Amino acid sequence: MSRRGNLSRRGFMRQSLAALTAAGLPGWYAEYVFGAQEKAAAGNRQVGANGKLNVGVIGVGPNPRRSNALYGEAKRAKHVHFTAVCDVDGRHVDYAVGQYKKDGFEVKGHKDYRQLMDSKDVDAVIIAVPDHWHTLVAIDALRKGKDVYCEKPLTLTVNEALLLMKAVKDTGKVLQTGSQQRTEMGGRFRLAAELCRSGRIGKIKTIECRIGDNPKSGPIKAVDPPKELDWDMWLGPAAKVPYRYEGGKTNCHYEFRWWYEYSGGKMTDWGAHHLDIAQWCLGMDGSGPSGVECVEADKPYDKGDGYNCHPNFKVRYSYPGGTEVFAMSGSGVGAGTPTKGLVDAKGEARKDKGGRTNDGVSGAENGLLIVGENGTIFVSRGLLLASDGKILSEPIQDDPRLYPTRPTNHMGNFLDCVKSREQPICNVDIGGGSVIICHIGTIALRTGKKLKWDPREHRFDDADANKMLGREMRAPWKLEA
Repeated sequence: MSRRGNLSRRGFMRQSLAALTAAGLPGWYAEYVFGAQEKAAAGNRQVGANGKLNVGVIGVGPNPRRSNALYGEAKRAKHVHFTAVCDVDGRHVDYAVGQYKKDGFEVKGHKDYRQLMDSKDVDAVIIAVPDHWHTLVAIDALRKGKDVYCEKPLTLTVNEALLLMKAVKDTGKVLQTGSQQRTEMGGRFRLAAELCRSGRIGKIKTIECRIGDNPKSGPIKAVDPPKELDWDMWLGPAAKVPYRYEGGKTNCHYEFRWWYEYSGGKMTDWGAHHLDIAQWCLGMDGSGPSGVECVEADKPYDKGDGYNCHPNFKVRYSYPGGTEVFAMSGSGVGAGTPTKGLVDAKGEARKDKGGRTNDGVSGAENGLLIVGENGTIFVSRGLLLASDGKILSEPIQDDPRLYPTRPTNHMGNFLDCVKSREQPICNVDIGGGSVIICHIGTIALRTGKKLKWDPREHRFDDADANKMLGREMRAPWKLEA
């Protein structure tokens, strides 16, 4: 049965538009989003079997693995056929092989991604491995002729981002960064960027990116890794250290995010989303700030046996023209600015699930608070509010054309571009550029310094900070230009 069921097209459209406007979108914009969704659905129905795309997934397993959501999105496309999966944890491989088989895909399981890359039965790959592996796996895929969907944050370092940009240029392959806020979430983030770029709230003065605080652990016991897990391969290019696990806390699956050795904490986990949107709002894709500094931060745990990212923090980026962007935890020393008087496109204050009015947003609410000379916008995955309802309700007269089309599904945009060979909405230059912003903020946070940044040369004015633009890899792993 189609997603319309027994509804007529008119009835389905009316119901869909009502749902979109109920979610906070102005009516004029909801029509854009509905039209894009219908176009994408029609395109999928028209795909024939002769256009089959063989896909391999690297980094799989049971929930909450991000690859499960990506698999779910990709399998909706009729031309996608899954042929292989890979994970260093045998439990994850076995789970995925069984899961995919239930959906009609006979996939081969691997524990070494290089075996999957050598397969002629793989045309494109979905990469959802820990951050310290992203660049090695992605570059190998590109050089072996695969198109790539790589989860955010795209890389572990600035230098890796530059190498990945070069690899895409050299190979001519398609790469989509998994920063899905540019396409999904009802189009809220794109509309916020369009309003900013069209001058609706005047010159942007500040953007607060509230990205959450980092979890704390204290010491975590070193124990033997599970027998199904190849711990040495999981570490790969990172230093050889014991496997740790205690009470759900670990330096491995999912929790690796809170160790600077493998990731960047919330600065790269959520920063890769919200700082990416800040770049979009300012029209700074392919460029960046001229300076960055740590305003304030809690001291991180530093004993070497527990989460070591700064729990609460506030980092300031200085952009040409005087705009300031903040990456902040949203609580403690990184608290945002509480803002009252914000309304939706109907001019109404937000309401909670019980129907009670909730005036504005707190300083801890995840999202972006964008303050311009002529108004304010707050956008998150569930909210779009402004200081005046007309900021949202009045149609934009001159479309800033942030992207040639209006995709509403991030994986769908990647798959479309694999066919068309056009650039996806978050290509390597955009995703790489945005993660560079995250990385230089993390360097400022870790050094505690006020740094000048050259977004063209990708260099600081500080020798110690420049040493942190890349990292040595444990032999035999290495990256080559």
